Amino acid sequence: MLGIVRQKMLGQSLLKIRPAISVLRSYSSAAKQMTVREALNSALDEEMSADPKVFLMGEEVGEYQGAYKISKGLLEKYGPERVLDTPITEAGFAGIGVGAAYYGLKPVVEFMTFNFSMQAIDHIINSAAKSNYMSAGQMSVPIVFRGPNGAAAGVGAQHSQCYASWYASCPGLKVLSPYSSEDARGLLKAAIRDPDPVVFLENELLYGESFPVSDEVLDSSFCLPIGKAKIERKGKDVTITAFSKMVGYALKAAEILEKEGIDAEVINLRSIRPLDRSTINASVRKTNRLITVEEGFPQHGVGAEIWFEFSL
Repeated sequence: MLGIVRQKMLGQSLLKIRPAISVLRSYSSAAKQMTVREALNSALDEEMSADPKVFLMGEEVGEYQGAYKISKGLLEKYGPERVLDTPITEAGFAGIGVGAAYYGLKPVVEFMTFNFSMQAIDHIINSAAKSNYMSAGQMSVPIVFRGPNGAAAGVGAQHSQCYASWYASCPGLKVLSPYSSEDARGLLKAAIRDPDPVVFLENELLYGESFPVSDEVLDSSFCLPIGKAKIERKGKDVTITAFSKMVGYALKAAEILEKEGIDAEVINLRSIRPLDRSTINASVRKTNRLITVEEGFPQHGVGAEIWFEFSL
């Protein structure tokens, strides 16, 4: 019988920690450093270069080179027909993006923050997510909705929400949330190539953080599978699952626990929907204990979905 341990057991330890960026990670021989911002920019650049159907649209993505400089240099390289500055009207340009995807193009729609995606949620949920099902599989909607998600520095409550569980609860959407530069680069490429609508949840506070990357990650053919988690740290006593910025907290918590003689395994979910249940199951069968970490609301979250599986 599995002994499930709630997150409260590490409450005091978690309160003491800060995001772990420079902790040991399970990357293959990685000597080079790349910021998450650079990883996203290079992924966009390479996919736009490889496929003329890919284009970027959103507020300030062109002339200003992106509110967070993710699209730096892309307007100059690909021109205003493929890097489109839009008015401040999320419902408008998200709808145009969905229509373009219907037509066979591959739009990447940037929200300045995912909080603003609430203005466009009808197009995301009722159009993009449901069209494949309602057309009996005849219509694909290859669109990516991307931008910063969750809390940032010095912003209000209406700019601080995590939308992982919101969008992951909707059939028809795939939801990805990268942590490292490897995640950002490989998952964004996978999202752009995917025939279904993908919600790509980044984190503003991670954009400037550097992570080691291998030559394999830097190769233009590099792509990560959707629906596959990554074990960032192997352990035998307790499983900790996390995604996005919370992976850093989980890794730091594992370091603290190690000093107390507890060997924690940290799983970077990467993909929220589909969820890599097999990797989580295998880990918990080994450790017999599970802790989930996320920055969303305490009720009906991603962690609740994971916990439910082990409560049956």
